[in-house]
Amino acid sequence: MATMVMERIGRLFINLQQVRQVPQMLTEAAPSMLGTLRDTEVPRFFRERHIHAGYRPLDQGWRYYFLSLFQRHNETVNVWTHLLGALLVLVKFAQLAETVDFGGDFHAWPLLTLLLSSLAYMSCSAAAHLLSAKSELCHFAFFFLDYVGVAQYQYGSAVVHFYYAAEEDWHRRVRGIFMPVAALLCCLSCLGCCYGKYRNHSLPHWVRKVGQVVPSALAYAWDTSPVFHRMLSCAPACGRDPAMPFHCGQVAFFLSSALFFTQPVPERWFPGRCDFLGQGHQLFHVLLVCCTLCQIQASYLDYLGRRPLYLRLHGDGEAPFFLALFVATGVVCALIAAFMIRKVSRLLNCRDKSK
Repeated sequence: MATMVMERIGRLFINLQQVRQVPQMLTEAAPSMLGTLRDTEVPRFFRERHIHAGYRPLDQGWRYYFLSLFQRHNETVNVWTHLLGALLVLVKFAQLAETVDFGGDFHAWPLLTLLLSSLAYMSCSAAAHLLSAKSELCHFAFFFLDYVGVAQYQYGSAVVHFYYAAEEDWHRRVRGIFMPVAALLCCLSCLGCCYGKYRNHSLPHWVRKVGQVVPSALAYAWDTSPVFHRMLSCAPACGRDPAMPFHCGQVAFFLSSALFFTQPVPERWFPGRCDFLGQGHQLFHVLLVCCTLCQIQASYLDYLGRRPLYLRLHGDGEAPFFLALFVATGVVCALIAAFMIRKVSRLLNCRDKSK
């Protein structure tokens, strides 16, 4: 027995030694990793308010920006929060796939849409924060991609709320218009965010924020209206609904995240001290991941517990139509992003020629 214990301890020690060698291995793999810069050393367009240091140099090879995933800079935490969030969603996806027939049950497709759209927005966000520092055009392009992912997530939220969470009287009021309006608002949200980014430094900050926040706020209010209606209509009996605590959680997490998205706190209170950790956008990411995980769990519980209701409310053809509308919405948002990238490219070319 003692020999076996010593062998296991020896193996553990070897594994720990290998882990300790990871930073050295990364350094050897990327010996040319450059140090970060202060805000005065990068173009004004790349500067974030109240963030004074941790900026990566522009115009490096793609390898540098990919490997900067393991470097300390002012976007490191933003990247990892959504990378880890995507990993959590993948784990949840694998767990649900053990009990949910995503391929054979049409009524599981709204839940599948939410899972795919959640992975999309987190992956696009991580890519934007990791790779957008390469150049001004890349900055625009990757954040436009991020907005496409956000729009897809808005659609995924709308379809699970309408399909699983809606009460019968609310469904009767909005049936036939809910999902088309949700798709339209997703596209308008993507357009508003892209245009606000395009006019980033030619409009006052509050005007850009209004252009980005108002369409997204309208989309959120519409997409979540079945949940709000359900909370109000079943308030006395909410304690007996297993999904309701998760619906309340997703609303609380989302509204909290919106605060940190619209306001640069706490870095406004501590300028230069949140360059690596503690930025409001990092808190926004964490709270949005928590919102998404609550939303997935609530939708799964509704899928299990409210089946008689949604089978009666939705015919067999609605779920395939909603999935097709999800794809169509993604295509339209991608075209919007491509159109805005073209405008940015023309603007940059004209500016370069005028120098």
